[in-house]
Amino acid sequence: MAGKTVLLVDDAAIMRMMLKKILLDNGYEVAGEAENGTDAFEKYKDLKPALVVMDITMPGITGIDAVKLIKAFDSSAQIIMCSAMGQQAMIVESIQAGARDFIVKPFQTERVVEAVKKVLG
Repeated sequence: MAGKTVLLVDDAAIMRMMLKKILLDNGYEVAGEAENGTDAFEKYKDLKPALVVMDITMPGITGIDAVKLIKAFDSSAQIIMCSAMGQQAMIVESIQAGARDFIVKPFQTERVVEAVKKVLG
């Protein structure tokens, strides 16, 4: 199961809950959850998940800054960003920071699963 563990990062508990359900229903394991970038970095170091699904806009350290921290710690980290509609500039910035893909809120199950499968193989 090591290759299917996911760390969910979003300041909104409801978003984490929705993502968790999609992932669990599709055979993935949620290794942990974080509600901000700082927490995400600490949990990444502890849990070493196969994948991080990270919100862009969070209080404190943004998702983009958290991607940079995680990638500096582990250059092979696999990260998918989430964003609300209309944040194209942030999506580009997050891909440049090292994210592999992005999914848009509100989440569409098929798109989430497609992105996760693409990144985890």
